[in-house]
Amino acid sequence: MGEPRLIFYNTMTRSKEAFRPIDPANVRMYVCGPTVYDYAHIGNARPAIVFDVLFRLLRRVYGEANVTYVRNITDVDDKINARAARDYPDMDLNSAIALVTAKTADQYHADVRALGCLEPTVEPRATDSIPQMRDIVRRLIDNGHAYEAAGEVLFDVTSMPDYGALSKRKLEDQQAGARVAVDAHKRNPGDFVLWKQSSGDEPGWPSEWGVGRPGWHLECSAMSARYLGEVFDIHGGGLDLIFPHHENEIAQSLCAFGTKRMANIWMHNGFLQVEGQKMSKSLGNFVTIHELLASDVFGGRSWPGEVLRLAMLMTHYREPIDFSRRKLEEAEQLLAKFARKAGDAPLQEQVDDAFLEILSDDLNVSGALARLNALDGGELASALGLLGFEAYRQKKEVDVDSAAVEARIAERLTLIKRKDWVQADAIRDELTAAGIELRDGKDPQTGERVTHWSVR
Repeated sequence: MGEPRLIFYNTMTRSKEAFRPIDPANVRMYVCGPTVYDYAHIGNARPAIVFDVLFRLLRRVYGEANVTYVRNITDVDDKINARAARDYPDMDLNSAIALVTAKTADQYHADVRALGCLEPTVEPRATDSIPQMRDIVRRLIDNGHAYEAAGEVLFDVTSMPDYGALSKRKLEDQQAGARVAVDAHKRNPGDFVLWKQSSGDEPGWPSEWGVGRPGWHLECSAMSARYLGEVFDIHGGGLDLIFPHHENEIAQSLCAFGTKRMANIWMHNGFLQVEGQKMSKSLGNFVTIHELLASDVFGGRSWPGEVLRLAMLMTHYREPIDFSRRKLEEAEQLLAKFARKAGDAPLQEQVDDAFLEILSDDLNVSGALARLNALDGGELASALGLLGFEAYRQKKEVDVDSAAVEARIAERLTLIKRKDWVQADAIRDELTAAGIELRDGKDPQTGERVTHWSVR
């Protein structure tokens, strides 16, 4: 089989397209990374995992040395300033910010490593690209796309006829997005900040518009252009970033550099809910990656990183995902199955052609997993970033007859219905002694008791 034909859904065109890199010897991808003011939540885990799979696929097709993956760190932002002031009230703000960003970035790196994510080729910090940001602002002013007002430099959205092409929003219907205040000094409500003045205790850099700091959107335009060029192959991120963030990135970049596009393909992962509800602190279901990995805040136990990774991948990346204990249990059982099938065989570097062809169709992971049912499971390691976790590989040493386990669980459920608790507990104890962990729950559709199991 020759080189697989990669097909990706392009948010810009709302259609699936054949991927044709600008330069096959220099395939370039940019993905928006974390703003390091707090620990990353499980919603942040999804793009990290999805685009790690894409990174692995691109490297397999075009060669490791020919793919550049840039995922940034946003380390200048008003949320960071607020968190630093809250956590370190007796310290000068800049020193407090340094502590907050260092601690949060370190935790993010530990979390995504536990999820099996490769390190990006380049991981720039916003604060290291301030000169490039100032250059973009100057270009935009000179080109008539930006203006100064009330100590700020703002982008004039009406100066770009195609503004809104990504989100498919008409300019007259646009509302100013998150992090953009609607103030009297703006020419248009949708105009967004490129550069804003900093007070004496806020982080700031000298510029011809005064000591200040960049707007959120400007940062990614500068970093992507610096490391990937003014036009590159793929730009990725969460669905929530389409507007205003990615829309404004496009506006800045096209108007500053005079290009027709910023990236050839825009890819976005879908939203995440927790147990059927939007994740929020007010609902008490806000969960960080670190908490899931290290404590029992979700479902009464901690979860291995490879289980969290597979639970994310079992739903197609563009679809909304309902993250639940049941999904984690399903992922754990599937991993145990692949580990048992793999046995002691070494993890494979070569991937089945049919598997790769399926995965190449817009990251069809569920189809690829179905294909793996006919294989030994080892291909998961390098293609999807699974089963490379030695601690989990060791679990396969428990010899399990799945049919026998299911039969004993069925017997136990029958005994429970009869309220024969002694015999039901005896079966649980028997399975526990054999290295099988049981977890009881209710079927959300029927309300009946169900039992999930996994190899401990």
